[in-house]
Amino acid sequence: MATTPSQTDAHEPPQSDVSREDREPNRMLRSIFRYDLPASIVVFLVALPLSIGIAIASGAPVMAGLLAAIVGGVVVGAIGGSPLQVSGPAAGLTVVVATLIDQFGWQTTCFITVAAGILQILFGLSRIARAALAIAPVVVHAMLAGIGITIALQQVHVLLGGSSQSTAWENITAVPNQLANLHLNDLLIGSAVIAILLGWKYLPTSVRRIPGPLAAVVIATVAAALLGLSVERITLDGSLLDAVALPALPQGAWGSVAVGILTVALIASVESLLSAVAVDKLHTGPRSNFDRELIGQGSANVVSGMIGGLPVTGVIVRSSTNVASGAKSRASAILHGFWILLFSVALVGLVQQIPKSALAGLLIVIGIQLVKLAHIKTAHRTGDLWVYAVTVVAVVFLNLLEGVLIGLALAVAILLWRIVRVNVDARNTGTEAEPRWFISITGSSSFLALPRLTSAFANIPAGSPARIEIDADYLDHAFSEAIEDWTRQHRATGGTVEIVELGSARIEASKAHPPRRGTATAQHLRDALAPWSRRHRSGSQSHPPALRSLLDGVDDFHSNHADLLRPHLTRLADSQDPDSFFLTCSDSRVVPNVITASGPGDLFTVRNVGNLVPVDQSDVSVDSALAFAIDELNVSSVIICGHSGCGAMNALLSNSTAAQPIQEWLRHADPALAAFHAGHPVARAAAAEGFSEVDQLAMVNVAVGLQTLQRHPVVGRARADGRVRIAGLFFDIGTARVLEITTSGIRHLADNAELPEPPATLAVEHADS
Repeated sequence: MATTPSQTDAHEPPQSDVSREDREPNRMLRSIFRYDLPASIVVFLVALPLSIGIAIASGAPVMAGLLAAIVGGVVVGAIGGSPLQVSGPAAGLTVVVATLIDQFGWQTTCFITVAAGILQILFGLSRIARAALAIAPVVVHAMLAGIGITIALQQVHVLLGGSSQSTAWENITAVPNQLANLHLNDLLIGSAVIAILLGWKYLPTSVRRIPGPLAAVVIATVAAALLGLSVERITLDGSLLDAVALPALPQGAWGSVAVGILTVALIASVESLLSAVAVDKLHTGPRSNFDRELIGQGSANVVSGMIGGLPVTGVIVRSSTNVASGAKSRASAILHGFWILLFSVALVGLVQQIPKSALAGLLIVIGIQLVKLAHIKTAHRTGDLWVYAVTVVAVVFLNLLEGVLIGLALAVAILLWRIVRVNVDARNTGTEAEPRWFISITGSSSFLALPRLTSAFANIPAGSPARIEIDADYLDHAFSEAIEDWTRQHRATGGTVEIVELGSARIEASKAHPPRRGTATAQHLRDALAPWSRRHRSGSQSHPPALRSLLDGVDDFHSNHADLLRPHLTRLADSQDPDSFFLTCSDSRVVPNVITASGPGDLFTVRNVGNLVPVDQSDVSVDSALAFAIDELNVSSVIICGHSGCGAMNALLSNSTAAQPIQEWLRHADPALAAFHAGHPVARAAAAEGFSEVDQLAMVNVAVGLQTLQRHPVVGRARADGRVRIAGLFFDIGTARVLEITTSGIRHLADNAELPEPPATLAVEHADS
């Protein structure tokens, strides 16, 4: 007997829920085995030689690099906020760590790593992670380039069979002596690694599936062993467990220790966050949680420092490899940490076969790759090349913290200079006999620019006509007062001064309240398009009351908008070349140039009550305008535009009594009214969209007008020759939306058009059918 729902065990979950719970872990496990497991092996093979090389370059125990890689993979992978980012020891902190070890010793450096991790956790808990991204990218790029150059300068000596010096300058000056005492075998092994890494990208794809750094180090190690070359190899003191060392408190110099803690915390945080941002751009999965990522990075540094590991950061080389290898979750980073742990315990003897010069060649290539040509080009293009160059030099020849601070200070100084800079240009636009001076002022106009302003004014001869054009987003009282003082003085000598204010900051406003940066561009546009009743102006008492709104509007146009249009209108002064014939209603709410985003000279506009196209010859106003527009002005399109709430359509539909001239004119709309009552497809489509009967009739009127134009002798001939296209529009006033009307339906125009199309493009093929 079938079991009814009421007979089932109330405590047993529904079968669909059980299967869903079973499916989720199974799906996750399948994804890990299919994607994350293979990716973790590839990342492990890349991270292994890099971790060893970075430890050697930092002057730390070799195992410290492996410990940091293990902790970075497992701890950050488990709790970090960037699912696909892989963390471990990074080249970006090599110089800092080397300096700390030289100054305080290894165990105190471990203490600094722990303290820096605690500081990073506080950063994350304070939710200020994104503030670390406020550092100018050019400074970060230059910092990485400086680190890369420093690493390369250090490792050149190891490549030649010697030891690196303590400073960049000493590394440079010691090169001649090192060349005189070079070890040929070390040079050959290191050069082979460099050649393999540089040429790896040119090999077939099937070969490049093996990570280049791993292949280069393995080939160099095997070659050195087979050829019996006498080269210096890596030496390990004990096992991984022997390398575990507790941090030690510093013996004094707490100020320097605090600087070291802050340096490690900031650089590790910024590098990790920038890497996370870059990784987010490489995949379409979940985005990074920056605060959580800092907590994960800080936790890893606490653990790494406590057991004797290097500082940990997010590493873009490993992370990009992780994404490219197909990783889908944080499981890949965690597994890569376990593979390094397994190698460090079971296969540590292999590490001692690696020549130091092989890792030197690897680090030289990594260092050179930190100097990116794209970053230099970007700095040049954006005017930040000086910031880049100064930061690189300071990082290389001073130290990392001082170099970054100098770079930031220079970047801020240039930023302030750009913000407060104002361009003042004074030139004679007239002739020697009849000079006419034009003074252009653009930018943030403050007292800092007074020397430049007064210098420009000094070049203008007394008594000459002058025009001052101000396009400022910031204007303080001192600057505006200087303009007014010079204006009074110049007028007193017989000269004329015209002041035109184009920007959002105005002279009158600078006297009324403290200066503030203007952000009123959109408001100015709204004011320019708003009806007179909404502009809240008191009006000029010099104008007659009946004309006050109109003449105030003319004054507003002269003050705020005429200068913006004058260059364009000057070109149109002698002739017009409109693109479209635009027939629309006389309704005051329909503004053709606004709803088509067109300017002076674009539309040849004809307006009448109801946007009608007369069929008979009793009224030739539309016919004459069409003939002139098509045959004389060569317009490319003819547009009919109706609108919602049309009074003419309402009168037509309600059969209301109106004045005799209106009744006679509305007879031209009888064909539209008959089509509406006959169930025109445009009326049905409009009804389906929820439009009222008046608006349905207005749309049918446009559709019938299109049919009339198709039969029109002038328009029909031009259409047959391919010179003119026709289209219909409907302006819904309440929503400020424009619809396309065809002879058989309506269509919503796209909201996501990147740029307003010229009116000619509104004509579509099926509108001509």
